[in-house]
Amino acid sequence: MVKLIGFKKVNTAIFISGTGSNLKSLIKFSLLKKSPIKISLIVSSNIKAKGLKYAKSHKIKKKTYNFKNTSFSEKILLKDLEINKINLICLAGFMKILSKSFIKKFNGKILNIHPSLLPKYKGLKTHERVLKNNEKYSGCTVHYVNSQLDAGKIVMQKKVKVSKKENPQSLKEKILKQEHQIYPKAISKVLTSL
Repeated sequence: MVKLIGFKKVNTAIFISGTGSNLKSLIKFSLLKKSPIKISLIVSSNIKAKGLKYAKSHKIKKKTYNFKNTSFSEKILLKDLEINKINLICLAGFMKILSKSFIKKFNGKILNIHPSLLPKYKGLKTHERVLKNNEKYSGCTVHYVNSQLDAGKIVMQKKVKVSKKENPQSLKEKILKQEHQIYPKAISKVLTSL
């Protein structure tokens, strides 16, 4: 668990792999006076991740790792996290699986957002599977990261109604809007409840 000391913001790293829409909303959130986080590092597993442009425009330090050799990449990554005094990691569309030993080192300090109502629809292609099973509701979940895929303790969820005309893209967009709202709320909940 992460301890909040006085009003000092918690040094946070955001891990991304793609467009970075959750990153964008977290940067906005971090700039609020009442926000408990300061984004000190943006980590990407993809050198072409569009989200990296937000790092540049907000003058936030960024690093990319290829993860072809996970243990080697994680070794360097852990050093970089230590150098930047990172106390919280938020995964935001990060498409790599972190090793058990990495998670152990940051136990209770890694959050993830997943586009389904966990424990349902862990893993990929969530929207397609939700629609295939004619679910009436879907949503998103912020949870702690543990060594099992999308299986950590749930912090917060937001439910959305699945309309009859829904397709994977429209459902993705509908849920993404909710992700942008609940991720900051979940981070505040985690950091202020200690």
